[in-house]
Amino acid sequence: MIRNGSHAVEDEDQGEPSSSSLSPGKRKRVIRVWCDGCYDMVHYGHSNQLRQAKAMGDYLVVGVHTDEEIAKHKGPPVFTQAERYKMIRATKWVDEIVEGAPYVTTLETLDKYNCDFCMHGDDITLTVDGKDTYDEVKRMGRYRECKRTQGVSTTDLVGRMLLLTKSHHSNVDDTAYQLHTDNFGKGPKGHSPWTGVSQFLQTSQKIIQFASGKEPQPGDTIIYVAGAFDLFHIGHVDFLETVHKQAEKPYVIVGLHFDQEVNRYKGKNYPIMNIHERTLSVLACRYVSEVVIGAPYAVGKDLLDHFKVDLVCHGKTEVFPDTDGTDPYAEPKKRGIFRILDSSNNLTTDHIMQRIIENRLQFEARNQKKEAKEMAVIEALKDERGEDPHAG
Repeated sequence: MIRNGSHAVEDEDQGEPSSSSLSPGKRKRVIRVWCDGCYDMVHYGHSNQLRQAKAMGDYLVVGVHTDEEIAKHKGPPVFTQAERYKMIRATKWVDEIVEGAPYVTTLETLDKYNCDFCMHGDDITLTVDGKDTYDEVKRMGRYRECKRTQGVSTTDLVGRMLLLTKSHHSNVDDTAYQLHTDNFGKGPKGHSPWTGVSQFLQTSQKIIQFASGKEPQPGDTIIYVAGAFDLFHIGHVDFLETVHKQAEKPYVIVGLHFDQEVNRYKGKNYPIMNIHERTLSVLACRYVSEVVIGAPYAVGKDLLDHFKVDLVCHGKTEVFPDTDGTDPYAEPKKRGIFRILDSSNNLTTDHIMQRIIENRLQFEARNQKKEAKEMAVIEALKDERGEDPHAG
């Protein structure tokens, strides 16, 4: 279907095959796709957009905005531009990134990087003046659209960190978290459909879309790492890249602990992302071959034998004892296949939390400003269509 002069595609990649699915003989040329954004606090929603963009062509170019541009149009980013560039480079569907991409997407930019069209989610991205950043490419028919991934937003993740509740990974009703889902970043005129919070529902289809589907091959070195990998960030990327470099043909398996296990050894309101969200975030990393969902805390004989693990790695972070006080890495140490790695990046989820808390008022103001601009656009669209501006 056509929407606002753009082509909308379904999240599950149904419909016409992309050019990358055609045989080389039938393919006329390489289709280059452009995406751009802030990509601050990269989560599986961003990754899903990039996955869908790559499926629409053969080669994906991603433009990432500078800190200065983001501060001007939205407010302060959580991560620096250098960190954000590296995060996008580590996303497995990305072929090339453009550092310091302009905030407003123009035909000049698409032509400069030989891109056929740009792709974005079905939310609205506005400049500081409240204008659609994709207006020009939409009018010229060089814009494609995908459905925004439900259940996650940077706004929601920031809110989870600030609230210090555990309701985002438990079944316990919590009035504080409910109040957050109702009010966090809410503008004076109500909720924008793009900024509001919704709960993520995992499906087997989504996991399949993110997974590589590749089995280990003869000659591969099977490397196992385990942890929470919460709020998947540049510290994790640097560690996994270091792990990946431990062998000529690495097959990296990441064991993800269940939410209750993570909360046992991390405390507070950790994990910020639940097990389903963390699974997709890790699967999107180009250094990861496979994920074990709900891996046992102790890396025991059964796990090592089942996956035929050659090497077990851990970073410089503290290793917490198992519930019975034992070392969770006792077995790989006994086999002589345990290795401590230093990625030279000390960033942790705790550090990210600290960044958020220190800038809480700025982030709340940013969210309210964003919400107000989106609501103004909604009212204007309703007015254009002759709808009751107070309905819905």
